[in-house]
Amino acid sequence: MIKEYKKEELSIIWDDSKCIHAGICAKGLPTVFKPRERPWIQTENESKERIAEQVEECPSGALSIK
Repeated sequence: MIKEYKKEELSIIWDDSKCIHAGICAKGLPTVFKPRERPWIQTENESKERIAEQVEECPSGALSIK
């Protein structure tokens, strides 16, 4: 399953088939990445620049920017 979350012109793509659940996203930016909540990515809680920086830290490539 692939999901898309938007923040202005930024789109965060999450591909669950690639996710290794390392938790880097949630540890690095817990105000946005909240695995126990739905939706689990809450873009309204941080700037698009900061979100993009954290997405780049995803070790599996499950998170990406479009």
